[in-house]
Parts: sequence; C-alpha cells; structure tokens
Amino acid sequence: MFELYQLRYFLSVVETGSFTKAAERAFVTQPTLSAGIQKLEAALGVRLFNRSNRRVYLTEAGARFVERAKAILHQCNLAEREVHETKAPKVLRLGVLMTIPCALLERLLGGFRRAEPDVVIELFEGTEQELLNRLESGGMDVALSLLRGPVAEGRDRPKPPVVLFEEGYVLAVSASHPLASRTEVAGRELADEPTIVRTRCEILSETSRYFTDQNVRPRLVYRTPQDERALAMVAAGLGFTTLPQSYEHPGVVKVKLTGYDYRRRVGLLLSDLIDEEEKKPLLDRFAAFARREPWRDAPLN
Repeated sequence: MFELYQLRYFLSVVETGSFTKAAERAFVTQPTLSAGIQKLEAALGVRLFNRSNRRVYLTEAGARFVERAKAILHQCNLAEREVHETKAPKVLRLGVLMTIPCALLERLLGGFRRAEPDVVIELFEGTEQELLNRLESGGMDVALSLLRGPVAEGRDRPKPPVVLFEEGYVLAVSASHPLASRTEVAGRELADEPTIVRTRCEILSETSRYFTDQNVRPRLVYRTPQDERALAMVAAGLGFTTLPQSYEHPGVVKVKLTGYDYRRRVGLLLSDLIDEEEKKPLLDRFAAFARREPWRDAPLN
C-alpha cells in the first residue's frame, strides 16, 4: 500500500522532469525522494520512470498513473479542507431565573434562535444565588436574572449588567372572583381569602410582612415552586396570589394592590470567565437582541 507523500514525490518529478528539482520542491533530499519513489513502485508492482543520466521519462504505466495520482491527492485535499472548515457548534449557556414568565422566555429565545439558527442554547434554571454561583464558577455564559443590590450597581463584577426591563407586582385573582372587576384592592379586603403562595417568589418575606402590617391573615390553601401551576390554580378559583406584572394566564385577572409597591429590574449578567475571543461576539449579539425586545410593563386588566 502506498502513502500520500509518495504520490506527492511522484507528481513533483512529473511536473519538474527532474529528481533534483522535485526534491527541492518537496523540501527533502534527493536520496529521500528517490527512496519514496522506489517504495511507490514496489507497492504498485510497476516501474513509473525510466531514468537516464540527463532526463527522466514516464513509463507507459507511469503515464497511466498520473491522472489517478492527481485525483487521489485532490480528493484528499478536499477532505482535509472540509475537516478544517468544520466548526464546532456555537453554544450559548444561559441561566434563567425561575420567576421569569415562560411567555417572555419563549419570545426571547424563539426570536434569537430564528436570528441565529446555528447557535445551540443550553438552558439552566435556578434562583438568584444559584445563577450567580454558576456564573462565578464559569459554568454559564450569561444569566437572565434580577438586578438588585450590588449586582444592579455593577459592584464586584468587571462586566456591567445589561438592563432589559422593570416591572411591579400585582394581585392575581380568578376572572370569576368578585374583586376581578376592580381596578385597585386594599389589602384588608383579602382577610380570610384563600391564598396560593409562590414559594420561589423573590419578595416572599416582603409579601408576608405586607399582609401582617395590614392585620390580614389570608388562608393558605396551596404552596408551590411552580409559578405556572400557581396561576392555573388561581384561574381555577382556588385562591389569589401576588406575582410580577408580566405574568399572563387565561382566566386570571391582575389588579393593583394598594400599598404593594414593590418593583423588580430584570437584566443580563455576563460571566467574567468566558473566552473573550470565542464567546464575546456571541454574547454581544445576544445582549443586543435582548435589548431590542419590546420589554414593557404588562397592562393591568
């Protein structure tokens, strides 16, 4: 069996008409090139050249082999080029806060995938602290999370956060609830009303304090870490809940809760450990796309 370097030696001799010149073109010594040609002839079982003191001639077998040798090298060069041009898929490792509504996430990621169809998005879900921990360990490229405290001010992080939108919190009741027709509800009106608690809510302690200050003790009927399920149970009439204004669900009406004036800012946090050359252009494009999204406070029903 012959090897590719032997074909290159053979074609160099054919093109230059000289073992000496062929050796110079191949950057080897003439004995090395001659040995390679001899091995090729031995593998094929034929002589490829007639040698004389002044010139080198192709034998009949050598003449027939020239085009085959060129075709083999051409295909090998094409294969090598294709392998080198094959790039690993671009991967965006995105962390998402558990209390980001699915509809917003679907719109953002669906739009970005249509704009960047070659990008693979690896999705992680977690709390604020879980996302920060993963960013700091290099396990994530970017997080869609809350911006508050030192994070919002960009302290302790070389890369400043990217602000996307800000929203308030509202009361959510079933469309059939007597309070659903109101534009605003006082906290005291919820005394003894059944309530559904979103256990992953980032202002859970503030909400508890709000009702305590109102001397209101709603009746707890359901606790769940799944916001979409909490909304489904509100729509079913099991009780009320409080949530960020951007949440939407059929059969659920959002109403302003007097004095419940908490707000949250949502944005992107970028990892400090990314490969600047490899990932920065992709993250810049993702951040730019996210900024163009029509983020806005959801209107009250």
